[in-house]
Amino acid sequence: MSDLPELLELVEIGEQRYRVTQPAGSAEGRDVVFSGQLMAQMMMASDQSSGGVKDIRSVHAIFARAGTHTRPIQVEVESMQAGRTWASDTVTAYQEGKLLSRAMILMNTVDDDLMRHQPVMPGVPAAGGLDPGFAFIFPGAEWRPVPGEPEIDGVPVERAWHRYEPGAGPQAANQGIAGWATCGSIIGLAMRPHRDAVRIEDAHRTLSTGVIAHTIHFLDRLDVSRWLLIQLRATKAANGRVYGQGEVFTVEGQLVAVFHQDSMARAAPTAMDPSRSM
Repeated sequence: MSDLPELLELVEIGEQRYRVTQPAGSAEGRDVVFSGQLMAQMMMASDQSSGGVKDIRSVHAIFARAGTHTRPIQVEVESMQAGRTWASDTVTAYQEGKLLSRAMILMNTVDDDLMRHQPVMPGVPAAGGLDPGFAFIFPGAEWRPVPGEPEIDGVPVERAWHRYEPGAGPQAANQGIAGWATCGSIIGLAMRPHRDAVRIEDAHRTLSTGVIAHTIHFLDRLDVSRWLLIQLRATKAANGRVYGQGEVFTVEGQLVAVFHQDSMARAAPTAMDPSRSM
């Protein structure tokens, strides 16, 4: 699989056990492993363990402990069920014997349509006329935010075009790269209406923030070498938590994924070390 990005390559170290590739530097500028990275790599482990014969349908990952990007991470796959149409795995990421994350991954074969409908994609400018922006995305991918600060029913919304132009080969790798981009923006988006009280720049200093759980459902095949519109909504902020959700559309308006996230966002009782926090 020469077209598989290095960060999604796995080294088999035992039966259904793999070592993942760590990036050269931390995506968040501190010594932790980004949730989107772990989720994508656990997806690749499930796909590799099953021989890539089915598409990933959904992933529900819980991030129990922050890891360091300077030490090896191992991923173990346990098959729950594998039939002709559906299969399911439990995938666990460990670092130095400590559990970092666990995901439930559902896979299926792709059948012909019995029926088809979906919501309409938001009307936004094309990616080509927009400036690049910053987000926690797969290294080498592009992020082009749609200007403005829209709200839907009082909830802050962000829309951005995403593309990894080199392409990613297997469908699971495309899904992993797209899913990576859905993980990192919801906490900051939730703070947008409250700029007078909280700022994302204070995360891991005076604010304790982190993704706790992320779920993504893949509804159609996707190609990350082509532009995808990602819409994020910070639906509810309360009780030191943030719940957000969103959708992923193709340029043609096809809904290819939906996602949900539970995060922590609370005042830190004391000043924090920005290099290590959860």
